[in-house]
Order: sequence, then structure tokens, then C-alpha cells
Amino acid sequence: MPDDTDDIASDIIAKWSAHFSKLDADALAALYSQGAFFFGSNPTLYRGRDGVKAYFNGLPRWAAPRVQFSEVRTGRVNPDLVNMAGIASFFLDSDAPSLAVKITWVIVREDGGWKIACHHVSSQTPLI
Repeated sequence: MPDDTDDIASDIIAKWSAHFSKLDADALAALYSQGAFFFGSNPTLYRGRDGVKAYFNGLPRWAAPRVQFSEVRTGRVNPDLVNMAGIASFFLDSDAPSLAVKITWVIVREDGGWKIACHHVSSQTPLI
């Protein structure tokens, strides 16, 4: 079986980035599993597609948000499960510096496609 984990993650990253640039909460939520766990930029744990949609609908309406992923690493756990880790740099306002965070996704095969089952971001600044 060929290892296509990079392609799986790249496909979701491309869709996620395009939907984020429009702050399209419905389209972003559709990329997630029905039972997804989502830790974004605030301390609340959001659950499921409705939770993901609520998170994105609650964000400020920036004029031209965009995200760039770097240092992406993937690994196959089993035929239906892929781990992804990387850095997501968010560019939210033209004069503000980017906000870079560590990001991890657990990607699962669900309903014939690949969905994000767990989304977690954290600071790049060491806590200890």
C-alpha cells in the first residue's frame, strides 16, 4: 500500500486554507468529523461540526485573512487514520505581524472521505 499521507494532509490543508481566507464557517465545519474535538485560539473545547462552525462564526471579520502551513509532518497510524503536525502562520490584518502556532490534526476516513477528527493549536513559546 503506497504511503499517501502527505497527499491526504495537503488536500485538507488546501481546502482549509481556502475556506479560512473567506471565513466560511460552513465549509470549514464540513472538513471535520461528526465527532470532532477542536481546540483553537481560545480555551474552549468545541465538539462536532456545530462546535467548529460556532468557533469560526465567533472569530472577528478580518478584511483579508490567510494562513500558511509550514514544517508539515504526517504519519499513518492505520489505513483509516493519519496524524499531521506543523506550523500554521495566520496573517489577519495587513499591518499586524503574523500569528504562528503549532497545529496538530488527527485525520480519519469517514463517509468515504478524509475528515479532521481532532484539531489542536498551541503556542510556539515554551511554557516551561
